[in-house]
Amino acid sequence: MAKTLGLHILADLYGVEADRIDRVEDIRDLLETAVRVADLTKISSHYYQFQPHGATGVVLLAESHISIHTWPEHRLATVDVYTCGDPEKAHRAMEFIIETLKPEKVDRKVHRRGLVGDRRSEESRSILTGSAL
Repeated sequence: MAKTLGLHILADLYGVEADRIDRVEDIRDLLETAVRVADLTKISSHYYQFQPHGATGVVLLAESHISIHTWPEHRLATVDVYTCGDPEKAHRAMEFIIETLKPEKVDRKVHRRGLVGDRRSEESRSILTGSAL
């Protein structure tokens, strides 16, 4: 039976109030709280304040990562949540971020990553590595 190893959610959040995504302190609080709400395991994090506007941040997780990049002048934030293990944790983290930022529009894509236990994935590996399985 095939299964996936990870869930990768990409979201573009449009129409976010600029004040919510301009300061690195707010971005840090948003991501660190999302990690706690989703019960994820933080390894480290890094944040950066752009001038004159915007911030970016990434949290390295035992499960993978969460990142955000903001353009307050365009009322836009792009968010990336990638986790292995329980897919509900990725959904919880993303939902928390969306609920907190309150965008007018969300363009979300969900990708299941790392298909294993399926003949197609084995054939793909043999093509890429040149080895017979």
